Amino acid sequence: QVQLVESGGGLVPAGGSLKLSCQASGDIFSIGTAIMGWYRQAPGDQREMVGFIDRSGTTSMADSVKGRFTISRDNAKNTVALQMDNLKPEDTALYYCNVPTNADGGVRFAWGQGTQVTVSS
Repeated sequence: QVQLVESGGGLVPAGGSLKLSCQASGDIFSIGTAIMGWYRQAPGDQREMVGFIDRSGTTSMADSVKGRFTISRDNAKNTVALQMDNLKPEDTALYYCNVPTNADGGVRFAWGQGTQVTVSS
């Protein structure tokens, strides 16, 4: 089975930046061959997709983070990153990566532990 491990979270002031990383381990799985999504879940809220990167490298971001967050992929390292700039307190959440399988929130793998992002005002 494949495990997705997210890292890079932390506590930052509003306006700060963080770069999250997602690495796949376990069974053979090439991040470069899949659509990879980043998600987040704030306390009391449902998990939502932040954005995704397709096989060609084209990205699509949620309106709430457009212009502030970017997704990139390093196929050699089998990782996908989420660069977050100009962070806002409302970005505080647990962040996850996964492979979306449909438009209704379905994903391919079990959720990892996530990485906590906390933005102070």
